[in-house]
Amino acid sequence: MPQINADASDFEKLQLAFQQITSKFGSMDDILHAFGLAELPTAQRYGILFGFIVFTLTVSTVLALLVFGGTFQRIAEQSETGKVGVESDFRVRLERPLLLERLLQPRQWLLQQNYPNRPQRNDKTTNLTTMLSSVPPPKDDQVSSNSSDNEKFNFSNQRADIMVGYKQNYFMGYRKCQDQPGGSVLVGRPEARYEAFARAYAGCGDKTSLSYRRSYARLYESVTCESLSADDKYATLYKNRPQDIIGKWIRLEPLDAKRHVNAVFAVTNGDPIFLKPAYDPQEVWGFQIQGPFRTPEELEKSFVFQHYDNEASFAILQNLNDRLVGVVSVSKDQPQNLSIQLDQPIVGPSSFGSKEQLEACYLVMDRLFAYGYRRIQISIDSKDNQGAKLADRLGFTYEGCLLKDQIVKESSRDSNVYGMLNSDWDKGARTALYRKLYGAAMAKADMAYNKKEAELDEQQRVRAEQERDLGNEDTSKDKKV
Repeated sequence: MPQINADASDFEKLQLAFQQITSKFGSMDDILHAFGLAELPTAQRYGILFGFIVFTLTVSTVLALLVFGGTFQRIAEQSETGKVGVESDFRVRLERPLLLERLLQPRQWLLQQNYPNRPQRNDKTTNLTTMLSSVPPPKDDQVSSNSSDNEKFNFSNQRADIMVGYKQNYFMGYRKCQDQPGGSVLVGRPEARYEAFARAYAGCGDKTSLSYRRSYARLYESVTCESLSADDKYATLYKNRPQDIIGKWIRLEPLDAKRHVNAVFAVTNGDPIFLKPAYDPQEVWGFQIQGPFRTPEELEKSFVFQHYDNEASFAILQNLNDRLVGVVSVSKDQPQNLSIQLDQPIVGPSSFGSKEQLEACYLVMDRLFAYGYRRIQISIDSKDNQGAKLADRLGFTYEGCLLKDQIVKESSRDSNVYGMLNSDWDKGARTALYRKLYGAAMAKADMAYNKKEAELDEQQRVRAEQERDLGNEDTSKDKKV
């Protein structure tokens, strides 16, 4: 056995070791015997041989891609400079060239010439926001678990034009939950579930679909009646803010500058918050029409809190700790076409793709379709990868790219348009998103409950028609007599 020179390089040592190994194999038969393959049938030998060749080619291809694709070079550059070699999408957006002045001048002139009295943004709560919010009862009609059955349904005559439907829906929801509660009775509060279901069912309003009311009320009941402490929390919240939309992970509050502007600024200005590291605020505002903002006052005067009449915005708050996560909005409402646009939620980078962001979109979309909208679209900057991922997670269908669609921050924007139709929502998109948010068991229970209640509602409708027809026949007979 040859001696290894202590002064030899590592490569020379490897060469010598390899020579010692290969010297023992004088032929292919020696190799087969060494690996225990000599006794195998010929077909299996070829199989192992081809497997080895495929493995070798795969490893070689990966190494070639890493070397010639520049991955190793980027890793080396990043280790030297400490900076990421591949630019993020919002950085690419910031580097877009500004439009020429001669292209921007006609825009201002056309607006002034043709639309001198065009609508302006304001901070008032829009009718669309009010419609999407839960319907609150009159202050005198707050119901507690200590109320008698008569008191529970003894609604006052205030706001009679609004409250007739609320009273009927509350009574109907209460009875529905009595017939089939969504869980076990809370200790010491036997009617807590009935009341929770009833106020959510009535809060959906008269114009939403019955299937939506049942599903939302069941979700609300499961969240608020999870424990005694949860019942206390949401009963108090209902008393103070009955217009809020409640989900499992978050709740939506109609956006209000006085209540929310400081919190929105805190989670989007790039500073560390809630043990989350600092970040570049352009990650939040790079693809928005305005921002970043230097102060809460500047943010308050922006599009986030100033709205057109065909827009609505809601603050997203976590149920666990009541912290604000961001803002979700809808815009470009076209009731004549039953179409509306869901804007990409404004949240911090740590909430991109989170269940809070997804549920905020789900709660808004579900209520929009329940009111009868046929189409919801999302328009996203063609360079915005996070926005594209969100549309995909929500189940939207990519419909195309609109070139030179908008002028944003004095530069051209191409927009990718994604759509969700009511037919797609009903045929499976809603169930898929519901399952993603709440789990397969809740999704299955929701579908089973809605199917059963739909059958009962149809039976009641047919029975009511038969009774009405019989009444008409009796009336006609009396007239003849």
